[in-house]
Amino acid sequence: MQGVIESDKRWELYKVLGEPLRLRLLALAAHEEFSIGELSELLGESQSNVSRHAAALRKLGMLGERRQGTRVFVRLLPAASHDAVIRDALEAGRTLCANDGVFERVPELIRRRDAAAREFFAKSKDKADADLVGYPAELPAYLAMLSGLIPARELAIEVGTGDGRLLEVLAPLFRRVIALDREKSRLELAGLRLARRGHTNVELVCADLNEAASLEDLPEADVVIASRVVHHAPQPVEALRALARCVRPGGSLLVLDYEAHDDESMREEQADLWLGFGPAELQAHATAAGLSEVRVTRVPQPFHPSGPDAHLHWHVLSARRPTQTSSSTPD
Repeated sequence: MQGVIESDKRWELYKVLGEPLRLRLLALAAHEEFSIGELSELLGESQSNVSRHAAALRKLGMLGERRQGTRVFVRLLPAASHDAVIRDALEAGRTLCANDGVFERVPELIRRRDAAAREFFAKSKDKADADLVGYPAELPAYLAMLSGLIPARELAIEVGTGDGRLLEVLAPLFRRVIALDREKSRLELAGLRLARRGHTNVELVCADLNEAASLEDLPEADVVIASRVVHHAPQPVEALRALARCVRPGGSLLVLDYEAHDDESMREEQADLWLGFGPAELQAHATAAGLSEVRVTRVPQPFHPSGPDAHLHWHVLSARRPTQTSSSTPD
């Protein structure tokens, strides 16, 4: 196999590899990617001397480098090991490093790479404990990372967005979001929240779920979400029909609401029209709206620990709009 050096310059290769320090350096670069500072420590040489010898090996195509800020890491290039002369040099370098105890010092050096991180996180334990309350400021970054798990995420519609709390979850997950609420003042708060987070992919629309005509111009979405909205609707079945019409064929409808309860104070204090819905009742409403694959799942109580409705049981309706029209499909 042809070497990394042209035949008319092979003499340079022999000249460069005639230095024992370069043989050790080559063997270490084949063993692990090290910074110049780390190589200096392992070899017991000055950084300037290591840099000079590494430059000679890099010039002939044996080593590659990677910069991390002010640090330079070097490694053996894969093609170099195809050269018979370099393979012999590597074996000689490995023997020299083994005899000098260089390889024995590598595990300790690797362990010390994260010493600063260990110290940092040990010191920040108290702060981390304090941060256990509430969600992290970097939550949008985590959601953006998870967005690839959603197969269809071109458009999400949230009905009854209020001050936009759920938008902080939806905006990083979907390429586009349309958020509806019938109160302009609430939409203004949602706009402030979005601006603070820097979300530019959300359109705020003043519209009322209970007025079907206000939803007619909406595009069909991959996901339509209504969080604690249906119990305010004068006609829950019609509300679910209106939501279902906003879902594209094959798309999903998600409804978060209360299980049936008997707390009459919610009517006066929160203007609730309905005291929740039983699972079977909610499933029947969804089926009547022409949806399929209907499921109702209870939300664990610790997931909603505070607020005037924290004492109630919450559940989630998930359903799909059929891909083929039928007599049960919403008008």
